[in-house]
Amino acid sequence: MAHSSSFSVHSRDPDRGIMHRAYQAWAPVYDLVCGGLFAPSRKRLVALASMAGRDVLEIGVGTGLSLADYDSDMRVTGIDASEAMIARAKIRAAAGTRAHIAELAVMDAEALGFPEQHFDAVVAQFLITLVPNPEKVLDEACRVLRPGGALFLLNHFRSRNPALAALETCVAPLMHHVGLRPDFPFERVTEWAGTKPDLSIILRIPGGPFGCFSIVRIGKGG
Repeated sequence: MAHSSSFSVHSRDPDRGIMHRAYQAWAPVYDLVCGGLFAPSRKRLVALASMAGRDVLEIGVGTGLSLADYDSDMRVTGIDASEAMIARAKIRAAAGTRAHIAELAVMDAEALGFPEQHFDAVVAQFLITLVPNPEKVLDEACRVLRPGGALFLLNHFRSRNPALAALETCVAPLMHHVGLRPDFPFERVTEWAGTKPDLSIILRIPGGPFGCFSIVRIGKGG
């Protein structure tokens, strides 16, 4: 479903089949390519999420790279649409983590199999720009989040620099085929949050090489 806001002309939502195939292919090399590059931002995100509460859901947990970053008093549930990614996450969890890993499951982020107000924090790393219906995924994250909790996103968003933004838009069609989306506008997140009276974006901080990633905290009112 195409997004109806004024930003839809800049960014076409990805095809589910393309993304599924891309991340099945990424699974064997994901840790090698992304482990070190994303590590500082990932650890910072986990530290922020841990401040929201002890019970965390990771949407798009991938191969479970962040599982080892949670403290021993944390309870972590992870879901991903890719069976290959979840298989690797289970191997990582079995090798040992400090946190209690409650569940690792193949699940559609647009239809989470959890009750309302179930988690203290919901984390989505490099996910929201890649799903076919970002607003639906955000709706589901909000639904399972307890009042007083927070949703945390770690992502690259389209550059604020006009020249870089134009370049990202030009290369986006090619990048979509390998599961990347450089042209996703941050305004889609703020527009969505603006439709939810109990939500507020209270933090956006740069991260990653040259500040190319953003960590976003969206609080849910108590």
